[in-house]
Amino acid sequence: MRVLFVHGTGVRQASFEKSFTLVADGLRRHLPDADPVPCYWGEDYGVTVADGLRSLPSGQVTRGVPAAGPLEQEVALWSLLLADPLCELRVLTAPSGDGRFGMPGVRSAGDSVAQRLTDLATQRPGPAESGDPDELRALLDTLGVAGHYHPALRHIANAPEFTEACAQARQVVDAREVAAATARAVAAVLLAAAGQDTVCTGAERDRLVDLLSGLLGGTARVPGGRAVAALGTLALRMLAQPALNHWRAPLTDGSTPALGDILRYQARGGPLRAHLEELIAGAAGPTVVIGHSLGGIALVDVLAMAATRQEPLSQVRLLVTVGSQAPYLHECGALTGLPPGAHLPPGFPDWLNVYDRQDLLAFRAEPVFQDDPRVTDREVTSRQPFPLSHSAYWKLDSLYEHIHERIAAGTAG
Repeated sequence: MRVLFVHGTGVRQASFEKSFTLVADGLRRHLPDADPVPCYWGEDYGVTVADGLRSLPSGQVTRGVPAAGPLEQEVALWSLLLADPLCELRVLTAPSGDGRFGMPGVRSAGDSVAQRLTDLATQRPGPAESGDPDELRALLDTLGVAGHYHPALRHIANAPEFTEACAQARQVVDAREVAAATARAVAAVLLAAAGQDTVCTGAERDRLVDLLSGLLGGTARVPGGRAVAALGTLALRMLAQPALNHWRAPLTDGSTPALGDILRYQARGGPLRAHLEELIAGAAGPTVVIGHSLGGIALVDVLAMAATRQEPLSQVRLLVTVGSQAPYLHECGALTGLPPGAHLPPGFPDWLNVYDRQDLLAFRAEPVFQDDPRVTDREVTSRQPFPLSHSAYWKLDSLYEHIHERIAAGTAG
């Protein structure tokens, strides 16, 4: 049986040869009658930028360790806070190690922060001199986060990290640091909860933190705080924005084949689809077509368009998409071969869609094409994170077992 393998986006000759070797070996182990046929299209139908990218903002090409200025540090810390609002308070749960111990039965300075937050969470206003409640309410309304305000306060007030950080804050200076970290935690919960429903500048965010910190008895400006010192370097090293700012040029240049192939196909995919249709139509007998990523999108388009013209490519016994975005594009109304919301046309072949949930570019087809017996999803796992999971399919025996099973079921039917 002829098996046509169509690669995905960003693949060029050397990489394709490695992938095709793996696919051919896997097919022969599980389908001894398989005749693997390569379909390499990257050179002729993929994107090429001959002179490098000229559209990148100036000053992005750098080498070595990124320079960590105040802006980069601020963006990195807030990226970390939005992902984990309690991270600063978690650092402050550790004893400061400065030899200051509280006396039994004596209230620590941090207890006052806990009480103030409890008062705010139960809608009892704080002292007038600690902030301007009217300004805070106006800012919450402006940012569109007022509905999240009291849930955010309660979330932080009930967090063990907050309770323990307050307990460790024996002195006034420690309590001020806890108040500042708490204010940032509340602001982070608010902004994360609102998501894209809020439009918030750095200046507005800082004012929000200032007002909250004042109501908690502290100040948001704590130079050299333990939490910021501990988290700042980690945030710069681990979080995406500083890294992307630093590596934007090499990343964009390196990813241009992958991203560019997708964009080019969506805008001018006709020549590739014509090439695939010619290869499929030239088969002497039954054919299985396997498409990875963008290759799967193109195959769905080709088969759907041919069937819609009432000229189905009847040679195709089975379509196999692997780590493909075709179902997602159809949900978005962006699949070229099918109108938005349309069902698969008569004459479309059986479709096996294989995905790994760790592959962020893989999507399920059955829920999109409900009640269509031709469509089958099968999940596999390489136990790898993305992006390694997107290319690891070809070494999984389970992939070829699912293909064999689906071919056998079609033959029996």
